[in-house]
Amino acid sequence: MKKQPFALHYHLMLLPGIILLILFSVVPMFGITIAFQNFKPGLGFWRSEWVGLDNFRYLFELPDSRTIFFNTIYIAVLKILAGLVVPVFFALLLNEIRSVLFKRSVQTIVYLPHFLSWVILAGIISDLLSMDGLMNQILGWFGAEPIMFLGSNQWFPGIIVVSDVWKEFGFGTIVYLAALTGINPSLYEAAAIDGASRLQQLRYITLPSLKPTIILLATLSLGNVLNAGFDQIFNLYNPLVYDSGDIIDTYVYRAGLLQVQYGLATAVGLLKSIISFVLIILSYVMASKFANYRIF
Repeated sequence: MKKQPFALHYHLMLLPGIILLILFSVVPMFGITIAFQNFKPGLGFWRSEWVGLDNFRYLFELPDSRTIFFNTIYIAVLKILAGLVVPVFFALLLNEIRSVLFKRSVQTIVYLPHFLSWVILAGIISDLLSMDGLMNQILGWFGAEPIMFLGSNQWFPGIIVVSDVWKEFGFGTIVYLAALTGINPSLYEAAAIDGASRLQQLRYITLPSLKPTIILLATLSLGNVLNAGFDQIFNLYNPLVYDSGDIIDTYVYRAGLLQVQYGLATAVGLLKSIISFVLIILSYVMASKFANYRIF
């Protein structure tokens, strides 16, 4: 068997990406040591006092620790559930439309928010939900008192979940529509000949055919249980809703950059990364077992 020549030009194409990966993903890993130090920027990594696990102990002694972990998991789980149900439901509705032009137009419209940053969307949401915004004006037509939506711990988690679904469900819809196109049309024809209604075809053909895709996306989303969305919450929250909206990422930002507690912030971030890594491995195992999904 003839030996393949060494393709130098292919390796040179990879070189810029490898350099960027090393600079932004490998080199910063040395900063993990801050989690075990009483880090002082003026002293650097080598001369800062080594405190071992004191930052982690202090983390779990904080009265806010339970709140931020609960908020993170609570909001992330709600996002995952809503992010699975809404795209499936909308894709099934859209699949029933026979007008190709109308279907593509709707698909494009619901997909557009995916390309907007949370800075832009947060401004729109803040205007809509302000005390004199559109939502309170509509409530005023029915004689209701204005509601401080973004300043209420009762409303804030729901606003976070709903706005995230509004931004991302268009992308999920495209994934499920692609899965729907892979269903053999002869199955529907045979079901129609047997007298199956549209609802029965949906129940016994469409949903079982979508099951592998749903299981795959559900299991892979487990790795994001501790990612409740820093960009979104940071641009929408305020001190009034810390009790219901403060998550791990926003706490790390305030503790590390605003309160200059670098060791504590790094310890929180490291703990989150370890748990997320375990969840990603678990989700991959589950995806391999239940959806036959494998990377290697």
